[in-house]
This record gives sequence, C-alpha cells and structure tokens, in this order.
Amino acid sequence: MYRIGIGYDIHKLVEGRDLILGGVKITHEKGLLGHSDADVLIHAIIDAMLGALALDDIGTLFPDTDPKYKDIDSTILLKHVYELIQSKGYKVVNIDSNIIAQAPKMMPYIPKMKEVLCKILNTNPDDFSIKAKTKEKLDAVGQKLAIESNAVVLLEFIS
Repeated sequence: MYRIGIGYDIHKLVEGRDLILGGVKITHEKGLLGHSDADVLIHAIIDAMLGALALDDIGTLFPDTDPKYKDIDSTILLKHVYELIQSKGYKVVNIDSNIIAQAPKMMPYIPKMKEVLCKILNTNPDDFSIKAKTKEKLDAVGQKLAIESNAVVLLEFIS
C-alpha cells in the first residue's frame, strides 16, 4: 500500500538569524524567523510525511508554545518523524520538493542538502528531488521578504 502527502511552509526573512535550509547553513545576510531554526524545506517534508499517514501536522506535533523546541535543529524533528513513519510500518519511496526564494541562489547548496536529508531518511539520492525556484520578483518571496517550500512524499507500507 502506498500513501502520498503534501507539505508546505513559509517563513519571514530577518536579520540576526542564520539561514538554514535542508539542514545546511547557507551564506546570506538574513535568516528565517521561527520558533525552531525555521528550516522551511524540512518543515514541508515533515508535513508531507505526516499528511501521507493522516497524522497531526508539524505545529501540533512540535508546538511553538513548547520551549523545548525553541531554536531546535529541524533535522532532529525530521529524525523523530521518520522514526514515527517507520514505527507505523512505512518507508520513504521518493520525495519531490521545491525551495522558493528570490535570493540567495540555492543550486550550490542542493547537493549537500540532499546528502544530509537522504542520510536521515535512508533514501537514495536518485529518489529525492530538491528544486530551486524564484517568484520572479512577485509577492513577499519575490521581494526577498520570505522563503517558502513545498514537498510531496510517497510512502510505502513494508510491514
């Protein structure tokens, strides 16, 4: 049996924060504002995985009202969700994702993101897509005020 989920996240860009995407620190003058490290790519993937199994969303599972998640590395959250998926008998078949940002350029960082995320999710890099898009200077993302991400995840029941 297969299950498909979609995920989405957006965070505002602000000064004084590191920019972390896909578990990788990216050189940029601004970072994403959030209770955790605000890694929109990982958050979209987490929501897609949870959605595939009709589980609670990331905000319910890791509420921003809980101080233990303050500034937490999102790879830790992803590991937890992956363990949850495995405990229900599922594995990740493939992931297709987008990072939507006017700046900075994402392409130089994507191979490292894939390496980090594939290791956590025990996934082959050939089954994991991360694409970089812009908003052609339209809306908050296009005006460099935010970065967003979306993801689609296919899970397979294995036991």
